[in-house]
Amino acid sequence: MAEILRSLRLYVLLQRASARGAMQYRLNTVIGILSGAVWQGTGFAFIWVVMHTFPSLAGWGLAEIAFLYGLRLTAHALAMIPMMSVNDIQWVVRDGEFDRFLLRPLNPLVQLMGNRMGIAQFGDLLVGVALLVVAGQNAQVRWSVPLIAYCLVSVVGGALIEAAFFLALCSLALRMIDTFALRVFVDDVFSKFGSYPMKIFGGTVEWLLTFVLPVAFVAYVPSSILLGKLGNAWALAAPLLGVILIALAYLIWRRQLDHYQSVGH
Repeated sequence: MAEILRSLRLYVLLQRASARGAMQYRLNTVIGILSGAVWQGTGFAFIWVVMHTFPSLAGWGLAEIAFLYGLRLTAHALAMIPMMSVNDIQWVVRDGEFDRFLLRPLNPLVQLMGNRMGIAQFGDLLVGVALLVVAGQNAQVRWSVPLIAYCLVSVVGGALIEAAFFLALCSLALRMIDTFALRVFVDDVFSKFGSYPMKIFGGTVEWLLTFVLPVAFVAYVPSSILLGKLGNAWALAAPLLGVILIALAYLIWRRQLDHYQSVGH
């Protein structure tokens, strides 16, 4: 426990230093946040246009899909803000920088995560929270203290699911050097399929997105429960799955770390 608390404290210090470094270029930081917000805003604008042609998708109206989009986007942002620098792992390995991580008395993953903060993902977070709040009112979610608590836990669970797949795929770079294409593919699946009700895909695709690559548990299952479309028996599935998957992802990271070989710098 003492080692975990020490790593957490050092991670916070590294991220704080990274944030101070980013704020030395304030205009660039603001542009980064705004570009993230605009990028995600255009994604929702596409859904808005589609919903004007088809007022209902699998029984979901615009406000309900906006709520689903906001929950997925908030979970995505919370996953990527601390994990964004892990996305640079192929360059860290190729340049020999990872060798230096192994020589320092601190968990290499903590050092990698502390390299830089996902600034643009704060734009994702702003759009996601705004959609959650506005769509939550228009979709007539019957908010109560337990429901708000469940929404918060679900967002964290969804973030853990996305972070788990991201970490597991990044860790493969310790042996394969570059897994960027695979990471982009999986991220696209989470982003493009996770913002819609799974029922519209139907059959095999719906089953694959629920039980093979659990995109449904990031936002669709929690949103269905919050909107009263799914029974409470599934309520804890997403948070529990997130905890299990992130633990498995860390084990994969440790396993790949044992087989890491320097590129020879």
